[in-house]
Amino acid sequence: MAKPYWLGEEKKKAWALLFLLIVLMLVDTKLAVMLNNQAGEMTSALAAKNGNRFWNAVQACLLTLAVAVPVYAFYYYMRDLFANQWRRWLTNRFLDGYLNGRNYYKLGSGSDIDNPDQRISEDINTFTGRSINFLLIFLGSLMQLVAFSAVLWSISHLLVGVLVVYALVGTVVALYVFGNPLIRLNFWQLRREADFRFSLMRLRENAESIAFYRGEAQERAHIDSKFGPVIDNFARLIKKQRGLNFFQRTFSQLTLVLPGVILAQGVLSGELEVGRAIQATGAFTAVLGAVGVIVDNFESLSRFVAGIDRLQGLSTLLLPGAGATAAAGDQHPHIQTGPGAQLELESLTLHPPQSDRVLIKDLNLVLKPGDALLITGDSGCGKSSLLRAIAGLWDTGSGMIRHPPLENFFFLPQQPYLQSGTLRSQLIYPSVQSGLSDEALLDILEQVHLPHLAGRVGGLDAVQDWEKLLSVGEQQRLAFGRVLVHEPGIVILDEATSALDSGNEASLYGRLRDTGTTLISIAHRAAVLRHHTHVLRLKGDGAWEVHAADGYQFDEPADPLPGGGDNPAPARPAREAAGALSAAASPA
Repeated sequence: MAKPYWLGEEKKKAWALLFLLIVLMLVDTKLAVMLNNQAGEMTSALAAKNGNRFWNAVQACLLTLAVAVPVYAFYYYMRDLFANQWRRWLTNRFLDGYLNGRNYYKLGSGSDIDNPDQRISEDINTFTGRSINFLLIFLGSLMQLVAFSAVLWSISHLLVGVLVVYALVGTVVALYVFGNPLIRLNFWQLRREADFRFSLMRLRENAESIAFYRGEAQERAHIDSKFGPVIDNFARLIKKQRGLNFFQRTFSQLTLVLPGVILAQGVLSGELEVGRAIQATGAFTAVLGAVGVIVDNFESLSRFVAGIDRLQGLSTLLLPGAGATAAAGDQHPHIQTGPGAQLELESLTLHPPQSDRVLIKDLNLVLKPGDALLITGDSGCGKSSLLRAIAGLWDTGSGMIRHPPLENFFFLPQQPYLQSGTLRSQLIYPSVQSGLSDEALLDILEQVHLPHLAGRVGGLDAVQDWEKLLSVGEQQRLAFGRVLVHEPGIVILDEATSALDSGNEASLYGRLRDTGTTLISIAHRAAVLRHHTHVLRLKGDGAWEVHAADGYQFDEPADPLPGGGDNPAPARPAREAAGALSAAASPA
């Protein structure tokens, strides 16, 4: 995840910022050594009762601080600025992968990756921020080790040896006793917190439906089932951290005693000045902080590693190169797609993702420009699933789908999606901008029987909570307006008029038919039959048959067209007048 930033198009900026931070760190380390030396000098001057020496040391110390404080502040500012730049780049990279190829949809249907929103919004921030932080901590520790080891070695060889053994023992104990348990518990804590937050989001997004059902008790039980594991896992986590805190405190506090015990004989015998002992103690603490950096930061490191594991799981599915590897390992057959002048389904067999249930078997259809196909059948027989396959959302099955460019398709669901934004953005969605004038957009609103909507909400640039402001019927009419804005060649309607009265429904269907648009509809009202040329009836268990729309009855299916029935037949024209639709019925 980190390598492309350091070796890609941002590498010059990245390495320049890192070089600047290293320079600032070197300066900060040098100033820290100087302050430590002056602290020892002040102590020696006091012990010797030498006033001039003491005040000279104080003056040098204040001058050093005058430089050290701005360097310290600027160093941390540049560190956070660097992390922010990296986060922007990496988040954009993940968002490109998330939105590319409809991966956001695939992750939501059958993926083992939980809460991708949290991984992108929070885990990336944690990864970049802590990566920079730990990188600089380790580099700073190395510099401290080099700078203060020389001071410590010049005072006591024995103290250096004791320090090395002490730091090694502490690091080994931290890694092997607390390492894996803390990483695992932090991983699950992140996941439990994300599940709990999602349950609250789900309650907010479906507040009206839950209120109608009076489903508060059921929702509370569901939320409690997500909140309970958060508390239980955190209890196990803090229990393990209690042991780590006990070890870390003991490890750090013993450093207050060790240098004094080792150097006491030299000071008492007069061989070593008190100030030199103070310098040695400061250098010992600095070097121990450098070599014991893993022990001191172990809790943060364990959370960091847990976050990396979650982010790595998402990156294998989203970032360039990972998708091909995943696809190569999938041996199940998939529906093939290819370009075509018209929509053609060839021997299409469809089943849901991660399921072997056959919804449609060996379906053959050809829809020519101007045709209108009505899909009907019992609930759960695969009507919406067929639309998903045509739109490219599902590919589990076999056969071939040939179609014009997907830009020529427009999908109208039963519940339209309304984003946050202006009325204009709702009308031109999914486009970001449109060449249509305000007058043209207002005329389209009038054509879909919303003539007063713009005036009621404050104009085309008014921003509202559209899902709450508009009824479902108004939302469906606004969705039809999107079709008139984009003028696609093929429109797919999944019960897109279910909330409309018969008059509005007939008017909107009529406008689409007048434009010569090819229609594929799911509907259960007999009144829409007159707007279609053919009916595809899904019979369940993969069986299907095609009928002419004229004379078709929902309650009593008409006789299937030639090529239908219980035995498969080659595709052929289904209706001479239309001259457009070819079909073959599947085995019943």
